Amino acid sequence: MTNFIKKSEIKNNWILINAENAIVGRLAAFISKTLRGKNKNQYTPHMDGGDFVIVTNIEKIKFSGKKFNNKKYYRHTGYPGGIKSTTPYNLSKSKPEEILKLAVKRMLPSGPLAKKQLSKLKIYKGSSHPHETQNPKTIDFAKMNSKNYISIS
Repeated sequence: MTNFIKKSEIKNNWILINAENAIVGRLAAFISKTLRGKNKNQYTPHMDGGDFVIVTNIEKIKFSGKKFNNKKYYRHTGYPGGIKSTTPYNLSKSKPEEILKLAVKRMLPSGPLAKKQLSKLKIYKGSSHPHETQNPKTIDFAKMNSKNYISIS
């Protein structure tokens, strides 16, 4: 029989990740797994048991290959012929946090639970954030795998 965790037993941790020179897709995959709680041994698919994730230095995030200029994000205004597109290069000028948020959102399942889990993602420009009182655990994402970041040579 499968043991499902109760709401009172859920413990949410806070995790801090520095996104400087990190690859967007790999970072988004790690964050989406953490937000859903799949990295914990008491994972329950129908409950929000994931951790809070704080991402800093979002303006220094990187893409592999030529995706920074060639990748396209599409959205629709709702009017006929109202499809709009933009690139990560254009998004990084106005809203750099939107790049990672879109990547993580698309890796989560759709529905009300995913919206709640996405609200636990906190993205900030620069290295400062207002969540010092939660004592977030710092994760060195670059040290997890050499492919997780682009070294500047």
